[in-house]
Amino acid sequence: MRVTDIIEKKRDGGELATEEINFFIDGYTRGSIPDYQAAAWCMAVFLRGMTARETADLTLAMARSGDMLDLHDIAPIVVDKHSSGGVGDKVSLVVAPLVAASGLHVGKMSGRGLSFSGGTIDKLESIAGFRASLSEADFRRQLREHGIVLVGQSAELAPADGKLYALRDVTGTVPSLPLIASSIMSKKIAAGADAIVLDVKCGSGAFMKTPDQARALAQVMVDIGRELNRQVTALIGDMDQPLGRAIGNALEVKEAIDTLHGCGPADLTEHCLVVASHMLLLGRKVRSVEEGRQFAERLLSDGSAWAKFVEWITAQGGDPKMIEDPDRLPRAPIEREVLAERSGYVQTVNALEVGLTSVDLGAGREQKGDPIDYAVGILLHVKVGQRIEGGQPLFTVHANDATKAAAAEQRLRRAITLGDQPVPPLPLFYGVIS
Repeated sequence: MRVTDIIEKKRDGGELATEEINFFIDGYTRGSIPDYQAAAWCMAVFLRGMTARETADLTLAMARSGDMLDLHDIAPIVVDKHSSGGVGDKVSLVVAPLVAASGLHVGKMSGRGLSFSGGTIDKLESIAGFRASLSEADFRRQLREHGIVLVGQSAELAPADGKLYALRDVTGTVPSLPLIASSIMSKKIAAGADAIVLDVKCGSGAFMKTPDQARALAQVMVDIGRELNRQVTALIGDMDQPLGRAIGNALEVKEAIDTLHGCGPADLTEHCLVVASHMLLLGRKVRSVEEGRQFAERLLSDGSAWAKFVEWITAQGGDPKMIEDPDRLPRAPIEREVLAERSGYVQTVNALEVGLTSVDLGAGREQKGDPIDYAVGILLHVKVGQRIEGGQPLFTVHANDATKAAAAEQRLRRAITLGDQPVPPLPLFYGVIS
């Protein structure tokens, strides 16, 4: 086969054979296909798209470009979840131990935050001693002994995806749905997941801005799962305002702990219960989403989910004193309230602006490798649709520098819109694709 023939075939709208996709991914991973040809191929895919079969073949080829974990000697079904990112999204910190408390095995690889979208690994590393890098042997041992493991992405996992992602970022091909979906799903397949719940966000604080865009991406990923004999359900979630109240690493860990104790924000608690109920269904612990919801509520209320969280964090080296007493988590020296200047109804809370403000404070990174401050962040005190009075707190800024705190206050004032007319609360979800 010749790579130029493969590029031209896709350029002209042809459907690539499985062998052609495997040839291309193998050659690019090994370095025999140069970046300029791979860039041309990515642009052809961006312009012409891919069939469900092609996208599934691409996903499997990228998954097979590195290590492939087979975890069936540990459990018949390994469940996982993936969020497409957002502001204040600490769902994995609650849902992973909640589902693991049911007896299902949860094996998950997560990423770090970049720009406004926070990363689960950064949040967990605000707990002193937590080890996000485990060898494959330690990953398997923890999953076998504790039923839950959550680690950072490995360089050995789907290396073709790492190369293609970097290339797409500089060639204007990031928005291609087949390339996005295969990037996400290849890592899930390589990590050994049998059943996957996708939490695909849309809105100002998400990469997909509209429900229709999120549904299109979700459908492609569900189709990949069907082609590769995986159980996949996608939830279309709202990210037009931050999820929960906390934005920032240690602040979000504390809020997750509150939620596991049954006293977290209502929207975060509900979001977690919905995601967990679908994971329990895919993992065959229950026969319906409704039964899964009841089971998840019991695991939360009877302390099982909290006990599994403590077991999990401790097993991965985290300091149990920090989670038993969250006041020991990193804490910023400056707390500054942002008060409402007038009464009215909250019309909008721009999640993107809130997320970028947290980055300005030091809670996130603009480029991979940038250091972050685990202590800083923002607490949100209002939600869209809520009636507030003048002088009522809108946000609390947690900062390490007075100048940054003052700048954050001004930016947050621009992130919220108040009006005289009531507006309905935002929905948590816009639909389910399975």
